[in-house]
Amino acid sequence: MATASHIQLSSTEHPEYFRVGKSQGSVDTASGLLQKNHDDFHIFFNQKGFHNHTAHHIITLWALGASPDQLEQAYNNHASYQRAMGEPDAAVVKDMKDPLTFREHINQEQHYTDYLALFQSEIEATSWPAVVKKYLLARDDRADDLLCRFFAGFLHPIIHAGFGIETKQPAIVAEGLAMAAVSSGYMSSYFLPIENLSQKNKDEPSRSIVDLLDIIHEDIELRAAPHWDDDNKLRDGIIARAGDKMISVASQFRVKSGELERKTAEMTNAAVYYTAGAQRETHERKYDFYYMHCVNCTIFYSAFLKADWLSEANKIRLLEYKVWNDLAMYASRKSPDIRMDLVRQYKPKVPSGWDGIIDRVNAMVDDDGHASKLIRALAHGQEICRPYEDRPEFRVKQSDWIQMGHMAIDSTENKNPTWIRSAGFDEAWEKIPLLKAQL
Repeated sequence: MATASHIQLSSTEHPEYFRVGKSQGSVDTASGLLQKNHDDFHIFFNQKGFHNHTAHHIITLWALGASPDQLEQAYNNHASYQRAMGEPDAAVVKDMKDPLTFREHINQEQHYTDYLALFQSEIEATSWPAVVKKYLLARDDRADDLLCRFFAGFLHPIIHAGFGIETKQPAIVAEGLAMAAVSSGYMSSYFLPIENLSQKNKDEPSRSIVDLLDIIHEDIELRAAPHWDDDNKLRDGIIARAGDKMISVASQFRVKSGELERKTAEMTNAAVYYTAGAQRETHERKYDFYYMHCVNCTIFYSAFLKADWLSEANKIRLLEYKVWNDLAMYASRKSPDIRMDLVRQYKPKVPSGWDGIIDRVNAMVDDDGHASKLIRALAHGQEICRPYEDRPEFRVKQSDWIQMGHMAIDSTENKNPTWIRSAGFDEAWEKIPLLKAQL
């Protein structure tokens, strides 16, 4: 049984995109590897805050039908450079139970193990849904602060906790919450003002996400805000230099009661639209590394939709924060042109259906999990967007999804480099090979 310290996947509790017919051997292998990672390794593999992606990769491969050998190979690749977990400080953990002292060690990665022990203790005393609601969604100062940190680090805390929520693994949920606690809080200066402004204008109709992307793309102030030499183009560029403008634009998107399923699909469609479409005609097709995280996170919103322990109001709040994040992320890479025509013209190297693409990513021995997560999110996105594809705000259509899947597998197998980083900047394309026709 899964507990706050013991991981056991279930062959009957399928993730959101799951290939039927998985062997018990794969379930047991994946569970054992997740347990080893949980017991042995820190959430960051170095002192710079680079994230341990082992759990993401193992769960994704298991969901995509990887063999036990493929799971072992992925784990061994990750384990070769991970950092040891360390022990929590019992006195610090005890103090953290007091809301007034909870934040004393916030954003200090050396206290990750203390926060993890705290959340595990709280889960054992109640339940993981109760702890998520208490620490993340209670709408008090502590919860609002942690919710903003949930989206820091290019969405890694929410992605990590999302894997725990969709597979109902309390230990992985606790890891995600602890990661959020030691992540930066800079997104609070963006999310909380948007939320206040959105509430003031709640009677006005919401703009579609793609309409807002168009507005961002054409806005001179927003396009000039991020600089190539910014350490963090979202924090130092968009929020620091054009925060008021970005808040004004993003606050025009909101979700009303009864709209969650359609708006979740719209969020997914829009994230894929600007991520896959951020191409240049003269260069090889590559996915932007930062935008890719916005796509990889989409799959967990289907799990949130199905969570009967989440209120509709909290589901709406989580979705609005995700969209507001995505709009700022698009702007942070200098709002590149979105060229779906180049996606539609793409010629796959090995034409196939989704099964062929998934088999290739499962066999990719040097993937760190990002490629497999992207493939899975794209396959899932096609399914949830299908009922709405005739709506104008859904600019990615059914025939586009397999094209994007082929682009993803072809570009990540061809590592020269694997990703583009900050696709709106000319400098980013200097490292991407020209298409042969341009040579």
